[in-house]
Amino acid sequence: MSAEAASPAPAPPSRRRARPGIDLRRLGRAALLGPAVRDRLPDAIGHVADAHRAHHPDADLDVLHRAYVLAESSHRGQYRKSGEPYITHPLAVTLILAELGAETTTLTASLLHDTVEDTEVTLDQVGREFGDEVRYLVDGVTKLEKVDYGAAAEPETFRKMLVATGSDVRVMSIKLADRLHNMRTLGVMRPEKQARIAKVTRDVLIPLAERLGVQALKTELEDLVFAILHPADHQRTRALVDAAASAPDVLGAIADDVRAVLRDARIPAEVLVRPRHFVSVHRVRLKRGELRATDFGRLLVLVEEDADCYGVLGELHTCFTPVVSEFKDFIAAPKFNLYQSLHTAVAADGAVAEVLIRTRRMHKVAEAGVVALGNPDAPETGAATATGAGGNGGNGVAEDGERRDPTRPGWLSRLLAWQQDAPDPDTFWATLRDDLAQDAEITVFCPDTGALALPAGATCVDAAYARHGEAAHDCVGARVNGRLAALGTVLADGDTVQLLLGHQPAAPQQAAVSGPSPEWLEHARTPAARIAIGSWLTAHPPAPATGAQAGAPVAQGTPPAGRPGRADRHSG
Repeated sequence: MSAEAASPAPAPPSRRRARPGIDLRRLGRAALLGPAVRDRLPDAIGHVADAHRAHHPDADLDVLHRAYVLAESSHRGQYRKSGEPYITHPLAVTLILAELGAETTTLTASLLHDTVEDTEVTLDQVGREFGDEVRYLVDGVTKLEKVDYGAAAEPETFRKMLVATGSDVRVMSIKLADRLHNMRTLGVMRPEKQARIAKVTRDVLIPLAERLGVQALKTELEDLVFAILHPADHQRTRALVDAAASAPDVLGAIADDVRAVLRDARIPAEVLVRPRHFVSVHRVRLKRGELRATDFGRLLVLVEEDADCYGVLGELHTCFTPVVSEFKDFIAAPKFNLYQSLHTAVAADGAVAEVLIRTRRMHKVAEAGVVALGNPDAPETGAATATGAGGNGGNGVAEDGERRDPTRPGWLSRLLAWQQDAPDPDTFWATLRDDLAQDAEITVFCPDTGALALPAGATCVDAAYARHGEAAHDCVGARVNGRLAALGTVLADGDTVQLLLGHQPAAPQQAAVSGPSPEWLEHARTPAARIAIGSWLTAHPPAPATGAQAGAPVAQGTPPAGRPGRADRHSG
């Protein structure tokens, strides 16, 4: 927050086509001072109000004006390290959220998000003047004092924010917007501090933005981190993008052909060229080596109805040559972060163009994620319901409801569960980074309880602890899709898993179970499993082995044919 203030970041390279969606950087800078008089900001809140009304035409702006008056008066006399009045920071953060479509309560809390931390304003005062919801959000993003927590202040602050996010994801929305503005204005900080902040952003904030589906924030954060931590690669990528901007417009020509095809098919659609951001271009270059003219962007086709997405897909695959290996259907099976689109690639005139097909509603959720869903406790709205359009798709499969509500996703429930057992801040901080590095999710089915959400690469050991908690210490084996399997078997999306506990009649006959063996740690991918196993082993150190280990679980067998064990998985 205040410690992360600095000077404006350099403008992005010029591009021939405007990026569809949200230009956060331009709007953030425009909102800082507006047509202002020196030393005061008379019209600053007007930028936020206009952006808010664009998404919520009937919004009551009085509360925003009152919040701005309190924030401006309480921060008066405070300045950022760049020399700007401090109020420019909460204004810019609030504008970012307003452009993403956040509702009024989130914007109110965003304007006030630093008041309790940096001024004489108290949480009780915020609650009296703006209500309990705003008070909760402001409290959730308020940092813990270093004087009280020392070196543990940062990890314990994130623990506090995550717990608050478990009840209201708007807490993390404000934090992400706060970090984005601070990353944009990081230039006057010492290089070592820039690097430290960038690494935390890379390891924690960017994965959280990805999991919450806020792609508009995630992509810009990635580029800002890329410039700080990998300046040479960033400059090389910038040069490639600049060179591509002056080259023949191959993607634009293909976009014209696609428009003509859809017009002849009478499918109402908007076809846009969506430039890749720097990190995406860099990843494609690493993957392919030499970049093609079409690798600097993708085509985005926006339609009104879900059925039109498949109509567009049919026309493209009929009139162009499809690249079958590039097809993915994230409408029928949305990603765990709410993302929905059809992905394909087509060849035209010797060039291959990647194409994204989605409805406008899907596009809003793809850009803004949970920010577009508003208050998680409010009655369902069209936008919230729409995120599951296209069938079950993974958003509504859990019998216990944790994945029916996209504002309380399964990964967050798991994270909140294991963080309670993390014994110290260092363990929590290291485990959090490791957990967030697991950026994909699968769903497996347990015969007794229904669906279970797990990170990709999870094993039967992870499923056991996710399903049974500490009772999984007694797990002696598993059946995967009806076949006996080792506990180290890596699960795939859609697998059926029956976990066999020592006290169950269906469990294989063997010696009395004495708890997990040390080898289980090699198979545990989730923090919950690793922490539970590690705690048990610490409390019950294994005796020196003498021959066959009594009580050793069936977990150490050979995985079923055709299914790799953990050691066979590609570590990348």
